[in-house]
Amino acid sequence: MSLEPAKARTLLFGVGLGPGDPDYMTIRARDIILRADRLVHFCKRGRRGNARVTADAIIAPDAAREIELAFPVTIEVPVEDEGYSLPIAAFYDESAALLAAEMEAGRTVAVLCDGDPFFYGSFMHLWRRLSPRFPTEVVPGVTGMAGAWTRANAPITWGDDILTVLPGTLPEAELTRRLVDTDAAVIMKLGRNLPKVRRALAAAGLVERAVYVERATMAEQVVTKLSDKGDDEAPYFSMVLVPGEGRRL
Repeated sequence: MSLEPAKARTLLFGVGLGPGDPDYMTIRARDIILRADRLVHFCKRGRRGNARVTADAIIAPDAAREIELAFPVTIEVPVEDEGYSLPIAAFYDESAALLAAEMEAGRTVAVLCDGDPFFYGSFMHLWRRLSPRFPTEVVPGVTGMAGAWTRANAPITWGDDILTVLPGTLPEAELTRRLVDTDAAVIMKLGRNLPKVRRALAAAGLVERAVYVERATMAEQVVTKLSDKGDDEAPYFSMVLVPGEGRRL
């Protein structure tokens, strides 16, 4: 007879679904989606979340199992504004309470996540609130940036290249400084920040190396040199890559 304490049954799962193509989903992610009592996804009001759309490849919509978490605000309010931070913090508190009630009733909850749950993911805010209270497993996923540089046919780091991942929300001077100081870069959170990102890349002398990727691995994928992109439109699933030029054998 084992004297080891019984391992608590996992109730909360953060499930990384990868960059959008369901073929990049892991076996572990598929298994959890198929057996969890509740499937949770973040979304914009009035729209299904991208992670839930990705999961359509393996499971049909089921209102009895699903919980939709609709953001009160998205890109219409700047993230540094209290009109964004206060409603979003309250939203995460309310969402955590909703999921806690499900788990207190003994039901397993799988939160579907784009890319990897611990990489710029909304799930992290639930994890911070819930993982101290409930047994939790985080299932890693292929990141959006890995999908992007693969579909762009752009090896991102060679030899001893240093890769820097930057949010486009940084001040322009800070973006420029960090771009000057790195060998390769991924710039995320573009949106309304794309003109600023262009200027920072120009100041760092990197515009000609920059590649714009939109909806990597998805049906609507766009890959082009940033210098060839004639507008400043950049939807949520977009990023700029600056491949390294390090040691090649």
